[in-house]
Amino acid sequence: MHDELTAITEFAEETAQQAGELIIQQRRGGNLKHDYKDATELVTQADIEADEFIAQRIQQAFPKHRILSEEAMPDLAQAENLDTPLWIVDPIDGTVNYAYGHAQVAVSIAYAEKGRVCAGVVHCPFQQETFMATQGQGALLNRMPIEVASATELRRSLIATGFPYGKDEIPTLVRRLERVLTHCRDIRRIGSAAADICWVACGRLDGYYESVSPWDFAAARLIALEAGATCGHFSPVPEGYPEDLWGRDLIITAPGIHNALKELLPEPAGA
Repeated sequence: MHDELTAITEFAEETAQQAGELIIQQRRGGNLKHDYKDATELVTQADIEADEFIAQRIQQAFPKHRILSEEAMPDLAQAENLDTPLWIVDPIDGTVNYAYGHAQVAVSIAYAEKGRVCAGVVHCPFQQETFMATQGQGALLNRMPIEVASATELRRSLIATGFPYGKDEIPTLVRRLERVLTHCRDIRRIGSAAADICWVACGRLDGYYESVSPWDFAAARLIALEAGATCGHFSPVPEGYPEDLWGRDLIITAPGIHNALKELLPEPAGA
């Protein structure tokens, strides 16, 4: 099983890197075609083409496996079906960054069995960085071992978060942001959840919190765990739903600041 998972991780690594080359070429070609999902969420032609490329590779190599992908009319109920191996894919995490010419863009591919993520790859093509992990084997950046920062004081910690496309929860998010900013060194908003979490994994950030979808964080969460991070949620995970794939109120940090940050994040009673 150890060798089988390693081979799956290496397959995901190769697939993510090839998809990364595709989206680089698409952006260099200019004239990026784009549209909007649900009237607000940006999607480019490169998202769709990279998604089709990744899906085709997986289907050819593992025809009996399922795929949960952001761009393929995702059905989150798939995450609750634990019988068949599941691939969780985001062809471009950070689409707005991608469309605006920013470098913080990631291809994210995770592999789960029975609701547990066992392999994960996050490839940042414009920075030529590939983060990867196989369960129980540690985390790597460009094939070199990485580990989380040794932060123990929230006041001296750099924290990342993000904001949703929908604006309904903005007042709650702003209050949370104020509480965290008051108690930490500073906050970063990078624009790719997968990159945020991988930066926690390699010590560029001390912590991260946000509510995101499975394809945004599944691979990166495993990478962070294997690098020594503490991962959890600051609200309950629904009973029966795989914790590895539940993205609501996610928190991933260096172990020494986890509790301190987690205490700040829930909305105080009566707020």
